[in-house]
Amino acid sequence: MTTEAGGYYQQPPPPQQQPYGASPPNQYPPPQQPPYGGAPPPNQYYQQPPGPPPQGYGQQPPYGAPSPQAPGYGAPPPVPYGAPPPPQQSYGAPPPQQPYGAPPPQQYGAPPPQQYGTPQPYPGQPAPYGQGYGQQQYGAQQPVAPPPQNYGPPTPPSLGYGPPQIIQWNGDGDANALRSAMKGFGTDEKTLIRVLATKDPLQILTIRNAYSRIHRRDLVADIKSETRSWLEMGLVALARGPLLHDVHLLHDAMSGPGTKELVMNDVLLGRSNADMNAIKSEYQRTFHRRLEDDVRGDLSMKTERHFMIVLAAQRAEDSAPVVKAEIDRDVNDLYNATEAKVGTDEMKVCSILSTRNDKQIEAIAYEYHAKYARRLEDVIRKEFSGHMEDALLFQLRQGINKAVHQAKLLEDAMVGMGTKDHLLVNRVVRFHWDRNNMAAVRSAYVQRYRKDLAQRIKGETSGDYERLLLACIGEHV
Repeated sequence: MTTEAGGYYQQPPPPQQQPYGASPPNQYPPPQQPPYGGAPPPNQYYQQPPGPPPQGYGQQPPYGAPSPQAPGYGAPPPVPYGAPPPPQQSYGAPPPQQPYGAPPPQQYGAPPPQQYGTPQPYPGQPAPYGQGYGQQQYGAQQPVAPPPQNYGPPTPPSLGYGPPQIIQWNGDGDANALRSAMKGFGTDEKTLIRVLATKDPLQILTIRNAYSRIHRRDLVADIKSETRSWLEMGLVALARGPLLHDVHLLHDAMSGPGTKELVMNDVLLGRSNADMNAIKSEYQRTFHRRLEDDVRGDLSMKTERHFMIVLAAQRAEDSAPVVKAEIDRDVNDLYNATEAKVGTDEMKVCSILSTRNDKQIEAIAYEYHAKYARRLEDVIRKEFSGHMEDALLFQLRQGINKAVHQAKLLEDAMVGMGTKDHLLVNRVVRFHWDRNNMAAVRSAYVQRYRKDLAQRIKGETSGDYERLLLACIGEHV
């Protein structure tokens, strides 16, 4: 018979009851303890009840089991009546049921393992990006920023950066048209523009191979001999294709006195791991030198270390999820590396922005502004200068909105006294390889600057050079 005593309903234990704290049958094993010990952090599967926990101190319910309820019929009292609750050993453990989007706890402790828009995986599944980061014992030295786990399938290479492909398209007619435009007296620049500015990277490679096979000549060498100035640069960039032109840009930027830092930013920053590895391989095949060695010899000190992180190709893949707890941790690390101290931990900031994917960088920027009421871009401007400032702003802006960032890069090449033609032509050609991306850039340019990109280019260029850029952005010429 059930009796009532002291406000609790007590019932004799059922026969063959399992030992207290043991996992019930057919349940997942209990997950590992949270960092620093103590009470388990809340998540959508386990929520702490308002009263004392029914388990012994430091134990967790089986993963996926229903959330424990307040003591009721048939439930034994969690602790003897009137006894004080057990002491909490978890330093700075977060409060239960933290609202989504709320800033992480200020005190030192384990953040809730919530994911930014993705559910927490079951045991046995691959850990989400960044799980385990920072779980050293309290007081232990933290790493600068560990490379994220490449969770999920890798990002495929961009068109023109993957292995050579044979496409069902014949480039012989275009190869003959290009030779006719440069053969004999004078050059038909309009034909060169029409043929080269309207092809994708795979078609360009097919045309270049057909030109060599049919005419026993090098297309790039013929273009250089027949054209001049910025028209020559643009046509050569088109004829080489995106990958080969990237490695030539890098080599030229690091050859001779000085370094063209903005060109290095354009080519190397914000690239996928697949594209970065393709650039390194093609650079060594073309110039018989490791790209890392040339970059290390041209840069110095912390800027050199920044670009070594970039060249390591350890970015989170595009498929890596945005984990809310990890975003909060990165926000705290960025704050502690900049505004929270005298001086700046430059490598902490460089490492975070160089190893997170665009979605994660966008979330970091949003949460930083939400927590500290300051834009991360303004913090970088205040704490950095020179090439490192430009590089970090490039990575941040690309992560926040790629199309808006590329529209700004085009405007930066045209604004002010004189046009920075070497930046303008290479940026237009680079963006045009992806037609959908170029359409997004044109739309972003109109929204940001209240003018059409084609009209802006017409105001800064002329002649065949103008026709080349207009053709690259998709304008009929």
